[in-house]
Amino acid sequence: MNKLSFSFRFILAFAITLIAIAARAETGDSSSPKAILFQNVYVFDGKSAERRPEPVNVLVDQGQIQRISEEDVAPADDIPVQVIDGDGRTLMPGLIDAHWHSTLVKPTSMEALTSDIAYIHLVASNVAEATLMRGFTSIRDMGGPSFGLRRVIEEGLVPGPRIFPSGAMISQTGGHGDFRLPHEVPEPNNAGLNYADRVGVTAIADGADAVLKRVREQLMQGATQIKLMAGGGVSSMYDPIDVSQYTPDELRAAVMAAENWGTYVAVHAYTSRAVQMALEAGVKSIEHGQLVDEETVRMMARKNVWWSLQPFIENELANPQTGPSRLKQIMVHQGTDRAFELAKKHKVQVAFGTDMLGTGDYGDNQNALLVTMERWYTPGEALQIATGNNGRLIGLSGPRYPLPGPIGVIEEGAVADLLLVDGDPTEDLSLIAEPEANFRIIMKGGVIYKNTLGPSDSATNGD
Repeated sequence: MNKLSFSFRFILAFAITLIAIAARAETGDSSSPKAILFQNVYVFDGKSAERRPEPVNVLVDQGQIQRISEEDVAPADDIPVQVIDGDGRTLMPGLIDAHWHSTLVKPTSMEALTSDIAYIHLVASNVAEATLMRGFTSIRDMGGPSFGLRRVIEEGLVPGPRIFPSGAMISQTGGHGDFRLPHEVPEPNNAGLNYADRVGVTAIADGADAVLKRVREQLMQGATQIKLMAGGGVSSMYDPIDVSQYTPDELRAAVMAAENWGTYVAVHAYTSRAVQMALEAGVKSIEHGQLVDEETVRMMARKNVWWSLQPFIENELANPQTGPSRLKQIMVHQGTDRAFELAKKHKVQVAFGTDMLGTGDYGDNQNALLVTMERWYTPGEALQIATGNNGRLIGLSGPRYPLPGPIGVIEEGAVADLLLVDGDPTEDLSLIAEPEANFRIIMKGGVIYKNTLGPSDSATNGD
């Protein structure tokens, strides 16, 4: 009887969870007309730092931007059209976070490494909805078990941003992805995987053959790019931030496996030695890098790689640390200004990412972190990095890129990820910090997920 009672309670709880998820999915208006016409909007297209000086009309159909014109536009076929009067507001691409951890934002490090994985995933679905409602319509997931979350979002079961997953973060023993406790070392022969590896947070691999296997496993599960730990980190227990990780052969093995699938490797690294080893191996994206010297930045520019920089400064908004990790974090803060200055000086391709982990909330400071980019860039330049630049970086995944057009830009043929904003964020970046008040419409893939305009501003024409 007790077993039957337990089974019944489990099934009932599972059913309630599914009902709750389905109810939240109603946020997206799947009954929207086939076409949506934005009238009288000033366009920031994500390709430059300027907003277009004259108002235009933008037609969205079948999830893509079909027409942009100063003249009246209409769908090719006689279909219903939802007309939205922009009333001189700014229409811009949806924001993109190029370094996000979809399943690891809210849980503390201890929770992420010990909690039931079902809890982690259910919390992540709430984070996903909050992320979309902040105007981030796409994220490049740089490590963690996000394949399932990506699937439920794509199937419309949960509202959230479009996820480009890396899968498990691949690390050497004692590297930035090794979170085993001391009593678990040394590992016995034929021992099972540790918890973080079992649930897909990390994948410990030593030697080129093991790296090949772990990379291929992530690609098999749907990774659009690969994330490797090539140097020491702030939050990890064992590795000083100055150490380099993986040998050239191991790095090249990862790059070869990724290139065989038409995509690329991104590495976590802070120092010149770690970054230079990765660049020599053919890595295409450097995550962090706040402690590199100018020679290394010249090398990055020469090889035309991407620098995914995070605005880590003294008023830490992403991952506040304590103890020894705080000391490492301060080192990163002290190198951030110079890193951005060198990136601008040598014209390295810069991407914007927040790298939020263990915040205890739903990533609430994500927009505020973007606003801090004004420390180094004009508002328009910062927005261009967080839209057009990040979209181009995501497009580097080649055949693994699943969309029919580019993201991060407003142009004919682009995916219709759009924000209608009160005011001009290319002049006042602080507007981005208050999405609840200033983002009047949030659209992803042609579907409206938020619309706070009144009935007179949004009407349907046609049958």
